[in-house]
Amino acid sequence: MTRILGIDPGSQRTGVGIIDVAVDGRCAFVHAEALKLLDAEDFCRRLGLLCERLDALLDAWQPQQVAIESVFMDKSATSALKLGHARGAAIATVVRRGLPVSEYAPRVVKQSLVGRGAAEKPQVQHMVRLLLNMPEAKLQADAADALAIALTHAHMSATAQRAGVAVAALRRR
Repeated sequence: MTRILGIDPGSQRTGVGIIDVAVDGRCAFVHAEALKLLDAEDFCRRLGLLCERLDALLDAWQPQQVAIESVFMDKSATSALKLGHARGAAIATVVRRGLPVSEYAPRVVKQSLVGRGAAEKPQVQHMVRLLLNMPEAKLQADAADALAIALTHAHMSATAQRAGVAVAALRRR
């Protein structure tokens, strides 16, 4: 059994989703939430709060692998920069624990789950609920995205393992 933490970074809310992957590839829901960061006084303290909350999550759930969404261009350069800071804080937090981190572009996550890189959020959320056998679950958008990232990592890792290729080699292409 492998436990994967998916992270959908954000400077106001960071989605986290945890799944367990059985040896036969079946995925099971473990935990999901959106870490709300707006309680902090300023942006720098939000980053500190993100690190603290991720540390607590890592202590509580003990994932073995981490997958995070890679940077994409947002509406503005300022928004993209803040997203990059949140992403960096999240990566630094998990890397300090010695956990392997894999990165996936939003289009790759959508392609992996829905079959189309331009899929809409409701389609991704539907597939997350379907793949994790959660038909009635109401999922917060950031948490659902984090679960989608974890599922993508599970699928990509399984495919790479069958092909005898490291996941890092797949991502460099």
